Amino acid sequence: MFCFQCQETAKNAGCTKRGVCGKPEETADLQDLLRYVLKGISIYGEKAGELGPPDREAGRFVAKSFFATITNTNWDDRWFLGAVEEGLELRGRTRERFLVAYQEKEGSEFSGDLHDSAVWQPDSEAEFADKAKEVGVLATENEDVRSLRELLIIGLKGISAYADHAAILGFENDDIYSFIMEALASTTRDLSTDEMVGMVLKAGEVAVDTLALLDEANTSAYGNPEISEVDIGVRGNPGILISGHDLKDMEELLRQTEGTGVDVYTHGEMLPANYYPALKKYEHLVGNYGGSWWHQGKEFDSFNGPILLTTNCLIPIKGPYGNRLFTTGMVGYPGVTHIPDRAEGGKKDYSEIIELAKKCKPPTEIETGKIVGGFAHNQVLALADKVVDAVKSGAIKRFVVMAGCDGRQKSRAYYTEVAESLPPDAVILTAGCAKYRYNKLDLGDIDGIPRVLDAGQCNDCYSLVVIALKLKEAFGLDDINDLPISYDIAWYKQKAVAVLLALLHLGVKGIRLGPTLPAFLSENVVAVLVENFDIKPIVDAATDVAAIMEGE
Repeated sequence: MFCFQCQETAKNAGCTKRGVCGKPEETADLQDLLRYVLKGISIYGEKAGELGPPDREAGRFVAKSFFATITNTNWDDRWFLGAVEEGLELRGRTRERFLVAYQEKEGSEFSGDLHDSAVWQPDSEAEFADKAKEVGVLATENEDVRSLRELLIIGLKGISAYADHAAILGFENDDIYSFIMEALASTTRDLSTDEMVGMVLKAGEVAVDTLALLDEANTSAYGNPEISEVDIGVRGNPGILISGHDLKDMEELLRQTEGTGVDVYTHGEMLPANYYPALKKYEHLVGNYGGSWWHQGKEFDSFNGPILLTTNCLIPIKGPYGNRLFTTGMVGYPGVTHIPDRAEGGKKDYSEIIELAKKCKPPTEIETGKIVGGFAHNQVLALADKVVDAVKSGAIKRFVVMAGCDGRQKSRAYYTEVAESLPPDAVILTAGCAKYRYNKLDLGDIDGIPRVLDAGQCNDCYSLVVIALKLKEAFGLDDINDLPISYDIAWYKQKAVAVLLALLHLGVKGIRLGPTLPAFLSENVVAVLVENFDIKPIVDAATDVAAIMEGE
């Protein structure tokens, strides 16, 4: 086992026996093997796409499978074994499609050399374990090549997750699937440093396109988020707690619980569901319970009712709440009831969860108050004149983008300290679960503009990009870096890396990244990022706030 894809990786170097996240070595090996099979599929998928129409079956499978390997998403070895076997079968079909297209175009049979991932064929499951040991991250010996390949692959995992979110709502783009396969196939070839860096930056461009597609999917289905007050207390009815990111799961749960006497509460990254008009209309969507993902053990226990995990951010189960936990989508955990995917044109069946909720005690109250959010791009742009006037008058001196992920490390108190230390003429723009470090603080407002503007989930970092670009236009600037905006980003997992690559593609410079720089970046690759984009590690709250307010 060697895994360094998340921020909490052991000693900021790599997990070798068991993940800090809790991932066992056996699961890590199966994920490595699945990734290897996905490379083989991508080799054929890329070649077939060059000769004919995009191979959507292959692209969709690669994206969904990559999503399952994101930290804290799927813990079920049986699922990964099944995915490897399905992937090998799909690789055969994709290969056949390529060979037929090649024969038709070239008039001869294909005879080129192929990477081992495109031809490896096990005789039994017993061979899986041996192969998994061979094909992990360390199979690439050169540290800098490994670093650039892993930066690309980890970004692709985030792109894949966002593409899958959009696909669930019926929005797909074959160009995105094709790039995922092209980029993954590129990691099987000896490319120059410039070619690998170019592919990483292209991933940033595709990340922007994917985030835009998902924004279109969410707003088309549920309307543009609105400024909303979200209650963080509880009512006296039994409840269901829903966590993750999948808004369609949320919608179907709300429909099926309507009139049952069961309330629905959001948790973690599902908080922004409370901002969408089509979802907030349900009176039994009563608010948000708890905070970010790493608090879930304690919060799931005190909630008393069933919990539904719709996407990533599931930690190992410790405590009695395990028999009240349900997973769906790409999430999986051994021994936990999994709600099957909906049939085409159908819906998921949450009746088992609802019946269990009726037998459970109401949630135990852990806090009271309200959270204000809903400041996605459409809402903020509606206030654009007011925001621009506040900047021109000097009432707002600086915007600080503090988006990204939360995590367990004590060093993440830095983000709370930054929020508390920023002067009263600074506004925080946020999205993702990083906001739980400061979204319950009373930081006041500036001429009616809240000092924390929450755009939503991690995928809603796209809204922050749109806001920045519109402000650039409003102030007549040529360069996004001339805006009074600083970036102080918290990262934890692969979705945040996709967002980082998107920002780099847009030319944003001077990003502070923490709590640590990614372990998968070698010293030489860090040097390239510093030279070209002025990437900075965080220092401490006082030092960084002083620099931020000076525009440094």
